[in-house]
Amino acid sequence: MTQPKAYFFCGVGGSGMLPLAMIVKAGGASVEGSDRARDQGRSPDKFAWLETQGVRLHPQDGSGVTRPDQLVIATGAVEDTVPDIAAARRIGASILTRPELLSDLFNAAATSIGVAGTSGKSTITGMLAWILDQAGLEPTVMNGAVMKNWADADHPFASARVGRPDLFVSEVDESDGSIARYDPTVAVVSNISLDHKSMEELEALFGGYVGRAATAVLNLDNPGTAALARSAADGATTVRTFSLGDAAADLSAHELLPLADGIGFTLRTPGGLDLPVRLTQPGAHNVANALAALLAAEALSVPVADGAAALARFAGIRRRLELVGSRNGVTVIDDFAHNPDKIAATLKTLHAFDGRLLVLFQPHGFGPLKLMRQDFIDGFAGLLRPDDVLLMPEPVYYGGTTDRSVSSGNIVDGLVARGVKAEALPDRAACGARLLALAQAGDRIVVMGARDDTLSTFAAELLAAL
Repeated sequence: MTQPKAYFFCGVGGSGMLPLAMIVKAGGASVEGSDRARDQGRSPDKFAWLETQGVRLHPQDGSGVTRPDQLVIATGAVEDTVPDIAAARRIGASILTRPELLSDLFNAAATSIGVAGTSGKSTITGMLAWILDQAGLEPTVMNGAVMKNWADADHPFASARVGRPDLFVSEVDESDGSIARYDPTVAVVSNISLDHKSMEELEALFGGYVGRAATAVLNLDNPGTAALARSAADGATTVRTFSLGDAAADLSAHELLPLADGIGFTLRTPGGLDLPVRLTQPGAHNVANALAALLAAEALSVPVADGAAALARFAGIRRRLELVGSRNGVTVIDDFAHNPDKIAATLKTLHAFDGRLLVLFQPHGFGPLKLMRQDFIDGFAGLLRPDDVLLMPEPVYYGGTTDRSVSSGNIVDGLVARGVKAEALPDRAACGARLLALAQAGDRIVVMGARDDTLSTFAAELLAAL
């Protein structure tokens, strides 16, 4: 794709927009942008850093979109109610959605690896990026979260890695249907489960995505991806599978051993190779993520043993079971879990060790809460132990016409009816005060939620207040 000289990102601080802005800027383009969060005074450190990277920032009032040669990038739906979009239409500037721009860059690469699935995308993308980097392949990487191996004082928001333009690794999103735009060389699908769309819609989207790839990496342990593996086996796509425990898969993990600083397991191939592997990230779900990354790298001729050695040095993804710290015997953990699958993975991992869980779960929107109401109730009721406590503020809401008929209180009512210790409180500050009042030595406070950078600040404030 020939890049225009000037980009304007509407929502430039978003988890999907910031790394894309960094990638096109590294390609020589000028980058400007706006963000409602900046106008509201949220995440000032992020926007200050963007300015140090040469990104010119404007209020989100249309004042930054002034020239028809600007290419305006919208986060999702192109709505004239957004002042920047209205300004672009008024002056004749071109408009692209974020998925349109990303898929153009992705499809232009000679070799592209897309990482899709309801859960695990950011971690698999980070693991795969690290394996390829350590193999000397220099990938360009578009991730939706900060990859800690590349994060430092000068690059605190390292969710992108600029390398060769002909090798592109990216998260691929099904929630908005844009997965249909991507034509991957290697298609990874971690799992398929209810999140933003119906299962029928998801199966069709993932099926088309896999069918367009030369190689598909699929999870045999998830019913949806196992069905994909069976159907894709009849087509031109080469199918590679992974599993926790099923030795019939191309890569399988056995003898999982939870460790204080991660997890160990035995990696097995049908050829008879048994290889001890150790990850610094805890949880069986991260073993599955590692298998997916290893298979995707192997499709690019990186030996599995070399990939496993690289993963032992993989530092992880920010806000994925991230240890904030401990004080007075209480540990604070910051985690991105926001749908039933992610929440289940987090709770199962933490329950491998002793100690009560005090969970703050901030839903990431009213829409997902309504769609997954019963799944949230069933998930928490099935996995929280009798002495655990769940606190829920209202969902993230920054304005708009979203249906707000289902609230956190509806989830809590369902949980209390099933004997779970759960409370709905008016806001996060009230939840924080309640957590501090409950916390005792041996407890673990878990801050869960997505689409809100200030959750990490909140977790750090809790630790300081203990």
